[in-house]
Amino acid sequence: MTRAHPHPLERILESRIAILDGAMGTTIRAYGMTEAQMRGQRFKDAKKDLLNNGDLFNLTQPAMIGDIHRRFLEAGADIIETNTFGATSIAQSEFFVDDPREHGGRKAPEFYQKIVEDEFLNGLAWEINEQAARLAREQADRVSEETGRQRFVAGSIGPLTVSLSNSPDPDDAGFRVVTFDQVKAAYARQVRALIAGGVDLLLVETIFDSLNAKAALAAIREVFDEDGLSAGGRELPVMISAAVGRGGETMISAQTIEAFWIAFEHTRPLSVGLNCSLGPDLMYPFLAELAEKADVAISCYPNAGLPNPLSQTGFDLGPADMARYLREFAQAGLINIAGGCCGNTPEHIAAIAQALDGLPPRRFGAAAEPLALESEWKA
Repeated sequence: MTRAHPHPLERILESRIAILDGAMGTTIRAYGMTEAQMRGQRFKDAKKDLLNNGDLFNLTQPAMIGDIHRRFLEAGADIIETNTFGATSIAQSEFFVDDPREHGGRKAPEFYQKIVEDEFLNGLAWEINEQAARLAREQADRVSEETGRQRFVAGSIGPLTVSLSNSPDPDDAGFRVVTFDQVKAAYARQVRALIAGGVDLLLVETIFDSLNAKAALAAIREVFDEDGLSAGGRELPVMISAAVGRGGETMISAQTIEAFWIAFEHTRPLSVGLNCSLGPDLMYPFLAELAEKADVAISCYPNAGLPNPLSQTGFDLGPADMARYLREFAQAGLINIAGGCCGNTPEHIAAIAQALDGLPPRRFGAAAEPLALESEWKA
């Protein structure tokens, strides 16, 4: 994604490691919200449970979402993500549309064509994204003014609940429940609403299916071109971040780290990185490989270890643990942007920000230097 003029965040990445926020879902759970509080008056008659639809809190509990953004910013985050991980018509349909499989049917392109054309779902998706962006924008601007340090809002674009790469039917390997154009259409609406709400950049994150991510990036390109953003030089920077398995593959699409970067290098993102899926210790070798291959900024926001239902946050690692791992990543010259995914609270981000304060960012592009070997990092 080309831009006529460097974005302010690009200049920051040349001088220091930028801090990304933590887990919205983890932090929401600490507020103890009930199903009734999720629904509010507006969704009180919804037929399905909505408590796990965290994006709706932008509409029913905006004060809570704003408070979470404020806490992450005060913890030291330079970049906060909008609460829009599942804010597309396709993802929202899981909560508002009957599953045809419950009535002897199946999910198929015909079903999803109705979804992407549905007036209610399209309106809801737009409202969630625009409102989420405005909530984040308000807090980012307030803290920027109070501290004299510019903060940024990243529009979070999640991976969807459907896959373009894999068939759910073992007897029909060529079958897909949804088409590329349908996914692109859903993403394009999300992108336009995030831009309308005032985001500074777009973050295609937790990529487990590279073809889904390609549809998201194609939607972004389409919006930039059709809405005149390209000619005006107002294209927003784009960050991309993949979720990887224990073997370093991008989950459903099973691309290696190198193959993943090659598939997306042409989009020239502001940054490429890894998030979710693994704790920082398991993520290290794959992050090191990505940092060696890519010539753009590297982001890293791992889970706080592995899931642990007995832990207060649902994950093993506390703030001090995450701070230690991310500091070691920085000392190895691996990262330009650091934060936390599942299990990372504002307290985790505060510890990470403090641990990385004063450490130089990874050098990339023409200025890149050889990276530390994993054996050196572990020594």
